[in-house]
Amino acid sequence: MPSRRDDVARGAASGAVAAAAALAAPEVLAAVVPGAPSLVASVGAAVISLQPPGAKDFVVALFGEADKLALEVSIVIVALALGAILGVVSRRRFPLAASGFGLAGVVGFAAALSDPTATPAIAILAAAVAVGAGVLVLAWLGSAEGAPTRMPDWNRRGFLIRAGAVGVASAFAGVVGRSVLAARAEDVMPVGAYPPPTNEAVLPPGATLPVDGITQLVVPNDRFYRIDTALLVPVVDAATWRLRIHGMVERETELTFDELLQLPMIEQYVTIACVSNQVGGRLVGNAKWTGVPLREVLALAGVKPGATQLVGRSVDGWTAGMPAAWVMDEAREPLVAVRMNDEPLPAQHGYPARLIVPGLYGYVSATKWLAELELTTLEAFDAYWVPLGWAKEAPILTQSRIDVPRHNMAVSGSPVVFAGVAWAPDRGVSRVEVAIDGEWREAVMSVPISDATWVQWTYDWVDAPPGRHEIKVRATDGTGVIQTPERTRPDPDGARGHHTIEVDVTAA
Repeated sequence: MPSRRDDVARGAASGAVAAAAALAAPEVLAAVVPGAPSLVASVGAAVISLQPPGAKDFVVALFGEADKLALEVSIVIVALALGAILGVVSRRRFPLAASGFGLAGVVGFAAALSDPTATPAIAILAAAVAVGAGVLVLAWLGSAEGAPTRMPDWNRRGFLIRAGAVGVASAFAGVVGRSVLAARAEDVMPVGAYPPPTNEAVLPPGATLPVDGITQLVVPNDRFYRIDTALLVPVVDAATWRLRIHGMVERETELTFDELLQLPMIEQYVTIACVSNQVGGRLVGNAKWTGVPLREVLALAGVKPGATQLVGRSVDGWTAGMPAAWVMDEAREPLVAVRMNDEPLPAQHGYPARLIVPGLYGYVSATKWLAELELTTLEAFDAYWVPLGWAKEAPILTQSRIDVPRHNMAVSGSPVVFAGVAWAPDRGVSRVEVAIDGEWREAVMSVPISDATWVQWTYDWVDAPPGRHEIKVRATDGTGVIQTPERTRPDPDGARGHHTIEVDVTAA
C-alpha cells in the first residue's frame, strides 16, 4: 500500500495531467471544427473584460506585447493547480472531483458564450469535450474509489510513465491545435484584387537618416507593435464580411468588402501609438496605410446633426469611441484601411478592414477587424476602455525617444552619435533637442513625411569627455509646444516626460 504522502502526490499528479488533457482537447477541437472556441482563450477574454482599472497599464508595462501570452500561461498554471487539488480529492471522493471538472466546464462554456461570434451549441460541445477528457484521464490514472473504471494500482514507475505520456501528449496536442487555430486567420486570402489608390504616397528626399540602430522610418508589418484584447486573432472571411453604419444617420447603410473597395481609395503614411506606451517605449510605429477615406464612408449614411461621437466596433465586440468633430475635420484624413505597407492588411492588424485616425491613441480610434460604425453622442456611450479609467478623448502626446545608444552602454569615438525618433501626430514635429548633462543642444531632423508621421533625429557629440553622462531628448510640436518634462503614468491619457539614458564615454 502506498503511503499517505505517495497517495497525495499521485492524486495531485493525476489531477494536473487530467487538467492538461481538459485544456488540450478543446484546442484540438477548435483546430478541426471551424467556429469551435479555445476555452483557454475564452476564459482569458473574460478575465480581460472583468479587469479592474489600472490592470492594463500594469500588465503591458510588465510584459509589453507578450501580455496575452502571459495571461494564457497564467490561466494554464491556475488550471493545472486546481486540477491537482481535484486529483487529491479524487483519491477518496471521485464523484466530487468529477463534479469539480464539470463546474470548470460550465465556467468555460459561459466564457465562450461571451464571444459574439460563438454559438451555444458549439460552446457546449467544447465544454463537454474538455470535461470528458479531464474526467476520463483522471479516472484512468487515479485508480480511485468511485471511479467509473478502476484501473490497476500501478507501481510508481508505471504510473509516472503513463502520467508523463498523457501529459506530453496533451501539451503537444494543445500546442498543435493552437498553432493550427492561429494560422487559420493568417490563411484568409483577400477577395479579388485591390484597386490602385488615386494618389501615391512617396517618401521625400531626406526622410531617412543613415544611422545604424535607429528605428526604421517605415516599420515592416511583421515588426509593427500589436496591442489589443484579442487572445486569438479573429478569423474574418472577406466574402461574407459586412460594414454596418448606423445610429444617428439619415439612412442605415451596409457595405460588402467589394462595395468598400469600389469607393475612391487613397494612401498615406501615418504614425499610430498605444496609450500604454511608456516614455521611451516601443508601442508606436509608422506605416503606409491604404484605404477609403472614412468621411466618404460616413457620407453614404449621412451623419445627422448632433452626432458628437463615432464608435468603431470590432467583430469580437470591442469598441473605440472618438469625437465626431475630430473625424470630420478636413485637416486630417481618417481611413477605413485595407492595406498596410502595400500588402493586404495582415490578420493580426485587423484584416479585412480597420480604422486609422491620425492623431488619436489607438484605444479611442484604431478599431481592428472593423464590423460597425455607429454615430452617437459622447454622453450616450462609453467605449471599452473608458469605464476602466482611461480618458474619453485622447490625442497622441508629443514624445521622443533615444534609440542609439542604449541605456548604460559604453561608447567611444569622436563624435559620439545619438539618434532616435520623435512624433506628435497630427501636429508634426518642428524641433528635437538633446540635453547632455543638462545642457540642451539642437539635433538634426529628417525631412518630415507629413504632420501625421514621426521623424528621425540625430546629434553628433564631438570631443565627448570620458566619464558617465546623462542624456535626455525632447521634441517641439508643429504648434510650438515643447514636450513636457514632468513624468506621468500612461493612464489616463498617455505618458509624459523626457526619455533619459546614461552612457559611459571611454577613451578612444
